[in-house]
Amino acid sequence: MNEIEEVFGISTEVIKLRKKVRTFIDEKVIPVETKIEEWDDEGIQLLKDLQQQAKEQGLWALGLPKEIGGGGLKFMDYVYINEVVGRSEAAMFALGTHTAQDGTMFHLFGSQGQKDRWLIPMVSGEINPSVGLTEPNVAGSDPTLIQSRATLDGDEWVINAYKWFTTGASRAAFTTMFCVTEPQEESRHKRASMIIVPTDTPGYEIVRTVPTMGHVSGDHCEIRLTNVRVPKENLLGERGQGFTIAQKRLGPGRIYHCMRWLGQAQRAFDLMCQYSLNRYAHGSVLADKQMIQKFIADSATDIQSARLMTFEAAKKIDRGEDARVDIAMIKVYGAKVLHSVIDRAMQVHGGLGVTSDTPLEKMYRDARYARIYDGPDEVHTASIARQILKKYRKNESWDPANF
Repeated sequence: MNEIEEVFGISTEVIKLRKKVRTFIDEKVIPVETKIEEWDDEGIQLLKDLQQQAKEQGLWALGLPKEIGGGGLKFMDYVYINEVVGRSEAAMFALGTHTAQDGTMFHLFGSQGQKDRWLIPMVSGEINPSVGLTEPNVAGSDPTLIQSRATLDGDEWVINAYKWFTTGASRAAFTTMFCVTEPQEESRHKRASMIIVPTDTPGYEIVRTVPTMGHVSGDHCEIRLTNVRVPKENLLGERGQGFTIAQKRLGPGRIYHCMRWLGQAQRAFDLMCQYSLNRYAHGSVLADKQMIQKFIADSATDIQSARLMTFEAAKKIDRGEDARVDIAMIKVYGAKVLHSVIDRAMQVHGGLGVTSDTPLEKMYRDARYARIYDGPDEVHTASIARQILKKYRKNESWDPANF
């Protein structure tokens, strides 16, 4: 057993696969990533070509089960791979990892008919998914406040909803809508359900694509559903199970986000170190300047700290343990590390760092957004404190080494 296997638990096979994925991303994806992210005809064709190459090399949808067309990696193995995928936003689409959350959701809760119609084509890359969770008129951090409604009329659901940040809706074949179906339920967490709505259904309207910092490929749409009718069979899971399904989707998803952030931070770190060794100023290369050395040392420390915290949270999920505190911690700390490392890399690059001649300026905009999506820092910070204080109210202590 080598040192990497011993410390991180990564098998030799996964280490080799991780290197193969990185080579594919660095040599195939990164040279054309800006063209892909324009999402014009040329970019889409480039993406399709890369997707075919990924399938041929056995790199497609690695984190999803083989029986639905994925690579069949175990959760922790996929966590290790996902860090490398994070080096390029375009790589998520080129390698089919953008369907991991929705694919898992359908695999766990979908009927056989739903899997045949939506899941299998989604995993294969034939169609794209989207999810309608966030609404503009209520706090996205409190989903119990949602105003979208669906009522059963005979054999059809009738849906009226107003959502935004419905990522990828303009390219999606369907949107899984989070809406209230059980308003009479006493528990607020049992009032909502998930319903699959094809995007070509009459009454489904894309109002606009919301302009945001970075995330050119994010395609965050504002959508409105007016008296939209879909068959009752389009209910995903059971009535009132919407919160459970959403959490099953978001929990591991936050791990994937944090792993991808590590990949982004590592790429920025690589660029910083390489540039500092080649840029000459004031009598020596930047790498000889003590301040630049501190940037490098601090960044290496931050990345490794976030990596170890993320691995620990992932291992708890994998073991079926309560990982709520760990997930909240890495969501907050990981986003902070991502921003700090990219910020230092931009500073080292000077004027070049704020141009689009390097990926840093886009990465910087994306990094700021990371502190908000999937729950803002403040909500996760409050959750950390709340869960820890529960222990002390029971005259216990919070000891992460012996939780």
